[in-house]
Amino acid sequence: MSRIHDRKPVMAAKIATARLVAAASARTGHGGTTLPGRLVLRLDGEISSRLCRRLEQGVVFVSATNGKTTTCSMMALILERDGKSIIRNREGANLASGVATALLKEARLSTAYEAQLGLFEVDEAALPEVAKNCQSRALMLMNLFRDQLDRYGELETIAERWQRMLMRMPAAMKTILNADDPLVADLAVGRGGGVVFFGIEDQGAFSPIQAAADSKFCRHCGAAYDYQGVFMGHLGHYRCPDCGHRRPRPHVLARNITSEGMQGTTFELVAGEEAVAVKLSLPGLYNVYNALAAAAACRVLDVGLETIAAGLADFSAAFGRQERLQVEGHPVVLMLVKNPTGFNEVLRTLLEEPGEKQLMLALNDAIADGRDISWIWDVDLEPAAAMVSRAVVSGTRAEEMAMRLKYAGLSPGRLEIHRDLAAALSAALSRLEPGETLYVLPTYTAMLALRRVISRQFATDGRLEDLVWS
Repeated sequence: MSRIHDRKPVMAAKIATARLVAAASARTGHGGTTLPGRLVLRLDGEISSRLCRRLEQGVVFVSATNGKTTTCSMMALILERDGKSIIRNREGANLASGVATALLKEARLSTAYEAQLGLFEVDEAALPEVAKNCQSRALMLMNLFRDQLDRYGELETIAERWQRMLMRMPAAMKTILNADDPLVADLAVGRGGGVVFFGIEDQGAFSPIQAAADSKFCRHCGAAYDYQGVFMGHLGHYRCPDCGHRRPRPHVLARNITSEGMQGTTFELVAGEEAVAVKLSLPGLYNVYNALAAAAACRVLDVGLETIAAGLADFSAAFGRQERLQVEGHPVVLMLVKNPTGFNEVLRTLLEEPGEKQLMLALNDAIADGRDISWIWDVDLEPAAAMVSRAVVSGTRAEEMAMRLKYAGLSPGRLEIHRDLAAALSAALSRLEPGETLYVLPTYTAMLALRRVISRQFATDGRLEDLVWS
C-alpha cells in the first residue's frame, strides 16, 4: 500500500499549516475551499502531484465551459453506489488551489488515503497547469463555449492549450471527448485507441442553430461546417464539405429523448451492445449531455450500465443548477446562467413549461463571472419575453440586464430593479401568488451570494449544504 513518505517532515509541516488555515477559515464563516491550497502551493508547487500519486486508482480530471459541477456530482453518486471511495473538490473550487485544498483535507502523513480515486473538476484555462504533473487515469473534456473572453480569449486558444497538454499525456490515459463538439472531438487526433466519445443520436432533438453558436468552422481547412442539425449552441451532427472531416461516431450515446419540462428528461442510454432506460430529474438537453459525460467516464472506470442508470435516476441538482428550494412558502428554482449558450438552454427549458413565469435575474461582473458582460446581447431573450409576467433584476450590472430585457420586448411595467440581492429577492417573493414558482437566473457570484442570503435571512424548507465561500 502506498505511503506518503517522501520528504516526510517537511511535507508534514506544510500540510499541518494548510489545515490550520482551513480550520481558521471555517471558524470565521468561510468554507476554506481555496485558501489552504493557495498557501501550500506557494510553499511547494509540486505537492498536488505527489498527493495524487498516493491514490491507488488514480485521478480523473473533468473540464468544460458548461456542466463540470453537475457532471462531477453525477459521477460521484454513481461511483459511490459502485463501492468506490473518492476524493473530490465537491464545492466547485476548480482552480489549482481548489484541487490542492481537496487533496489536503484527506491527506494522511503515515498512511495511504482512505479514498482510492480522485475526481476533480478543473477550470478550462487552468487544466493544463493542474494536470501536467499528475498521472491521470482519465481526462474528460466535455465542451468549449464562448465564456469570459476577458479571461480566456477565443475558444481556439483554449483548444490549442488542451491539444499541447494531451501531447504530453501518457498513451495509457483514457481521453473522454464530446463527439458533438467539433472543437473538442478534434482533440482525438494523435490519441490512438484511448479515446471514448459520447454524443446524442436523436435527430428529433435537433433545434435551429443559435446566433450565439461557436466553432462553426473546420479546424483542418477553415471551411464552414455543414450541420445536419444542432442540439444546443454548436453541438450537433456536422461535417466539412471541403475536406470531409466529420463528427466521430460516439461510443456512449443517448437516443429516444423525451422532455418532461421542468420535471426532467427520459432517454435511452446506449454503450456498445447494451442499452438501458434513464429517467433524469433534471430538465434540458444540457443535462442529457452532463449525464452522458458522466456515463462515459464511469464506463471507463468499469462501472456497469445498470449502476450508472440507477445513479442518474437518484441524482438531484448540484447547487445552483436547477436547485429547488422552498423559501417563505414559495417554490424557488435556482438556474445558473453564465454564458450565452447556457442562458439560452435555460430559457428553452422554461419555454417548455406552460403559462407565464415570475423571474429574478442577477447579473454580476466579478472576476469569476467575467468583467465583460456584452455576452448578454447574444442571448435569445426575445422569444422568452412573452412568457414573463414580471421580472426583478439585480446584481452589480442590474441596469444593463434591465436594458437587455427592455430591448427584448419586456415592457417597463413588468420590470423592477434592485441592485441589492436581498431586496430583490424580497421584492420578487412579494409578487408571487400562493404556490407560484419563482425562477431565479443568477450569474456565478450572484448565485453564491443568493444562497447565503436565503440561508441567513429567509425561512427555507430546502437544504443549503456546502455553501461556497471562496
